[in-house]
Amino acid sequence: MDNLEKLAVQLWAVGDEVRLRILRQLPLNEDCKQRNNVTELAEALGIPQPTVSHHLRVLRQAGIIRRSKLCRDCYYHLDPAAIEQMTGNLRDAVLGNER
Repeated sequence: MDNLEKLAVQLWAVGDEVRLRILRQLPLNEDCKQRNNVTELAEALGIPQPTVSHHLRVLRQAGIIRRSKLCRDCYYHLDPAAIEQMTGNLRDAVLGNER
């Protein structure tokens, strides 16, 4: 998958209001004390757990977030490198060779 194809998938993934709200709740790395599992995200956002799980799967498949397992729970966090790459690819797609 080339950069434009990957960017299109990522932009589609973040182009949903619920997913943007989820992203705002996630810490920047897995070591953060503000870890969130699906139950905590669902409660914080007032959204059913299956809906949150669906949106997390979309974001994870787009490579924007990561999950780590601790005992029985999965905790989610942003992938800073993927977000940086996505913004760089967007900048390149919009500005082209003008940079």
